This record gives sequence, structure tokens and C-alpha cells, in this order.
Amino acid sequence: MKIVDRYLIHEYLRNLFFITLSFVSLFLIIDFFEKIRMFLSNHATFRQMGAYFLFMTPTIVSQILPAAVLLASLVTCGTLSRHSEITAMKANGISLYRIALPILTIAALTSLTIFFLSEWVTPLTNDRAERIRLVEVQKQASLGSFKQDQIWYRGAKGIYNFRLFDARTGTLQGITIHCLDRQMKLVMRLDAERGEWKEGRWLFHNVLIARFDNGAFPVLSKMKQQVVDLPEKPSDFQLIQKDVEAMGYSELKRYIRKLQSEGYDATRYIVDLHGKIAFPLVSILLAIIGVSFSLRSERSGGLAQGIGAGLVIGFSYWLVYAFGMSLGRSGALPPFIAAWFANMLFAVASLFLIRRVKT
Repeated sequence: MKIVDRYLIHEYLRNLFFITLSFVSLFLIIDFFEKIRMFLSNHATFRQMGAYFLFMTPTIVSQILPAAVLLASLVTCGTLSRHSEITAMKANGISLYRIALPILTIAALTSLTIFFLSEWVTPLTNDRAERIRLVEVQKQASLGSFKQDQIWYRGAKGIYNFRLFDARTGTLQGITIHCLDRQMKLVMRLDAERGEWKEGRWLFHNVLIARFDNGAFPVLSKMKQQVVDLPEKPSDFQLIQKDVEAMGYSELKRYIRKLQSEGYDATRYIVDLHGKIAFPLVSILLAIIGVSFSLRSERSGGLAQGIGAGLVIGFSYWLVYAFGMSLGRSGALPPFIAAWFANMLFAVASLFLIRRVKT
């Protein structure tokens, strides 16, 4: 049995390696042609371009590994079945469940690898890649910093502090702006519950303004809404806003607790938190589906059919997963259901296919 296990592991890992390499190469080529004009217009060096794509590679690997696991399962088992090797193993008393065990073990290890990458590797490499693109290549000044509980930004009118910035909607929450004069003396402090970018200007809500004139006692004024003349646009804050993809599970969990303790809505972040567990685990489900699908009948499968089936199944998962996450972020579904909906659906599909396999 050890010989059979080694043979299956060798065949599966070989297919997994070449499929992963092909996917990564394809993604890098597409990304290169999407960004080549930006690199050339900013006179980027070969070192900068090479470093950018190198640091983007771990993110690409973590995203395509589930699809690679699925395709490798389909191709490996389909090829073995087509060459009657599965029949020979069954003739020697080896069940299909036992044949699938090495593949499912590798799929489980792949799930751990994806989680490891997203927790400890991609947050660092993503940040480095974006710094290369925005600061080194596009020469955007790094005027701010992101910390676990706040965003600091050196703006044209002073120092800005935000609790939360949503780049997708262009909204700010927990706003404090310290306006300074040329001698760096505080002349005004503005606090607001939230701000939104509407019609090319900032509209702040629940505003409290404290003016400090000639060292006198501050003059306070409160407003429900106030248009604030800030020269910065939402795009100016994107450099310092740490994306969810750039956070590991533990960091995102701490960030959510901080937002909730301060009364902010963290629904979309909770959905992403569940997604960081649900997405890696789908590798196991896709491996089960791939093995069951390719072994549903003797001598079925092969390379072309395996690739075709893998593309259809993989695209279907991505579609359902993205749809569920979108519903969760909008509040239409509870965060747990939204993140795990695709996994639950494909778990049912995997059980259905397993029951149809003749062991």
C-alpha cells in the first residue's frame, strides 16, 4: 500500500505543481499587461517591476490554489481511470475511498498552506507591493500611517485622524482634524461622527468644531451636517488604508473588536473574517468533488475533460462565493451564512457525488 500511496502522491503533486505554475504565470502575464502602461509612463526600473510582481506572487498563489487542487484531482484521477490503473488497484482489493485518501490529505495540507499564507505572508508582501507601486513608481507621497485602531494622515490643512475609512464608498468614520497654522500652532479642531464624499466635496455629520483664537478659551459650535473644504479626495487616503486582504485573521479580528467597542458597524469586516476560514477549507471540498467526478465511471475522464470540468466547477464556486460575500457585506445575509454559503452548497454536492461512486 505504501508503494501505491507514493505513486498517487507523486502523480498528484506533479499535476498540482504544473497547474499552479501555469495559473500563476497566466495571472502574472495578465497583470503585467494591465500595468505595463503605468510602469512605462512612470519610468519604472526593471528592478521595481520585478520586485512588484515577486511580492504579488504569494497573493496569487493563495487565491488560485483551491482551483489548482480541483484541477489536479480531476486530471490525476481521470488519467488513472482512463489508463485502467484504478481498475487494477480495485482488483487488488483497494477501495476508491482508500485511493482518494492521499489526494484528500494533500488537499487538507493545501488548506493549511493557504491559511498560513493569508495569515503571515500575504499581509507583508501585499503591503510591500503596494508601496512599490504607489510610492516608488508613481511617486505618491506617503503622508500617513495605519495603526490597529486609527488612521493618521498629514493633510494640507493639518493632521487628520480617522477610525475607519471605506475606500469603496468613500466614507470616513470617527473623524478628528487638527488644523494648524504656519507655526504649527493649533487653531481649530473638528470632530465628526462620519463623513461622505458627495458631488465632489466632503459632507460631515454630527460635527463639533472648537476654535482656538489667540490662546483664548475655545469657541465651540455644533452642527448636524457641514460641508468641509478639504482638498483631499478619497483616493488620497487609499495609500494608508489597509485593505482586508492585507490583514491576517488575527489582525482583522482585533480590528473588528476595536470597531465594535467604539460603536461602529463592522458587518462587512465580520463577513471577510469568516471568509478567511471558509475559503481555505474549500480546497478539501473541491478535491472530493474532483475525485468523485472523475471516478464516477470506469475509463471516464482524461486531460481535456478534466480541465473542462475543473473550469466549470471552479467558476461556479467563485460565482457562488462572491455572490454570498456580496450579500453578507450589504447586510442581506448574516455574516456566517454569507461566507459559508458556497462551502455548504458544495459540501452537499460532494456528498451527492461520493454516493454515486462505485467503490
